[in-house]
Amino acid sequence: MTVIRQDDFIDSVADALQFISYYHPVDFVQAVHKAWEMEQNPAAKDAMAQILINSRMCAQGHRPICQDTGIVTVFLQVGMDVRWDAKLSVTDMINEGVRRAYTHPDNVLRASILSDPAGARKNTGDNTPAVVHMELVPGDTVDVRVAAKGGGSENKAKLAMLNPSDSVVDWVVNTVPTMGAGWCPPGMLGIGIGGTAEKAAVLAKESLMDPIDIYDLRERGPSSRVEELRLEIMDAVNRLGIGAQGLGGLTTVVDVKIKDFPTHAASLPVAMIPNCAATRHTHFTLDGNGPALQTPPDLNDWPEISWEAGDDVRRVNLDTVTREEVATWQPGDTLLLSGKMLTGRDAAHKKMQELILSGEGLPDGVDLKNRFIYYVGPVDPVRDEVVGPAGPTTSTRMDKFTDFILEETGLLGMIGKAERGPTGIEAIRKHEAVYLMAVGGAAYLVSRAITSSRVVAFPELGMEAIYEFEVKDMPVSVAVDTRGTSVHLSGPAHWRGVIEEQALELI
Repeated sequence: MTVIRQDDFIDSVADALQFISYYHPVDFVQAVHKAWEMEQNPAAKDAMAQILINSRMCAQGHRPICQDTGIVTVFLQVGMDVRWDAKLSVTDMINEGVRRAYTHPDNVLRASILSDPAGARKNTGDNTPAVVHMELVPGDTVDVRVAAKGGGSENKAKLAMLNPSDSVVDWVVNTVPTMGAGWCPPGMLGIGIGGTAEKAAVLAKESLMDPIDIYDLRERGPSSRVEELRLEIMDAVNRLGIGAQGLGGLTTVVDVKIKDFPTHAASLPVAMIPNCAATRHTHFTLDGNGPALQTPPDLNDWPEISWEAGDDVRRVNLDTVTREEVATWQPGDTLLLSGKMLTGRDAAHKKMQELILSGEGLPDGVDLKNRFIYYVGPVDPVRDEVVGPAGPTTSTRMDKFTDFILEETGLLGMIGKAERGPTGIEAIRKHEAVYLMAVGGAAYLVSRAITSSRVVAFPELGMEAIYEFEVKDMPVSVAVDTRGTSVHLSGPAHWRGVIEEQALELI
């Protein structure tokens, strides 16, 4: 009988979560690099370059790949011959590991978990509790798979109860475009087929823990219907032309993972959960011989890629930019921003709207007229940092506030991640504002452009407070111009046509 000590288990969980906060799985890095080498769309290629550069920087600096350090999910297989030398429950031990990892003084991770989700939504402060799936199995070890899943990709999860005669491929191909780019492609799709509704969702999440092997599968050929589906779905999704960050391009997914389970004769449950460009997961096994600590990867496995501003890049001074200048920007233009900007996410937008409607007005220091607001919730700084990783959050969540904020404050522009929805685009067109896109999955790289940071309002909101950042050469792209033209609509449409033409040429 194997004895697993409480401290060994807690230490192993904490170590794994710190490890995945700054180390991508090497197979994922290599898959994105392969996609980068093949990519023909300069905008998508540039986005993947930033993701790869950010990945290497995080591996070297031991800082988070993404400012959204995720909700923790743990899959446990506990051997029936294991005995625990512990006072805490298994779940409580996992949560203690999460707590220690997310409050580690050398690499503080952002606390994103809120209690009372349908009510007060109060931050628990240490990213607990984790979501735990536990299974008792024959054996004398504890097998642990740990993941940290960002909200932007988790929010794009889909579940359908199909008819048994329906096509899973057709459902996926019809559903992926409805997910937008807030899940930060290129990434992976995890698909669960069968069981019941909740079983399909767990299968989909569990499948994302598997290594990337689609290229090996393609080379050796499928040996089951599930493997055939993986290839069919990957090819069909990439033919959509969505591309990196939704800008249009050849690669939207680098792998498709599928797990299935027997189901009722009348049912075909299918769940799909995407993993983003900040894919984070690892595995360890406890055998009673102390903690199972992660082994750092070889940084020689990371590609050497540089990013430099081209001759066509515009440099923008946010402190002096005018509406007339903004009106000359075109969708897809690359800008380097310098100067001061404010930040604000969902909670800040809600509070600003409430204060304006009440007649109280915005707090001192929050003057949005002719300014830019960045949709971000940064990680706390450590050591000599001005701010921790500070990548953009999904912008569509702010769409319902956009018309009101533009109308009432004179805001000139917004910076965020992925596309804007119809409501947001119409408000931007109506007020001749502009929306700029920063690359999701390049949070540490973005933070290096921030030269000063201070909280100016709503400190009680934690990472959702309003900050004032001063930036130097922060790279962004024009995603929606003052006329309401969106690169997230035009880009994929163009590249879908390019892919179709290339396919015809090969026939």
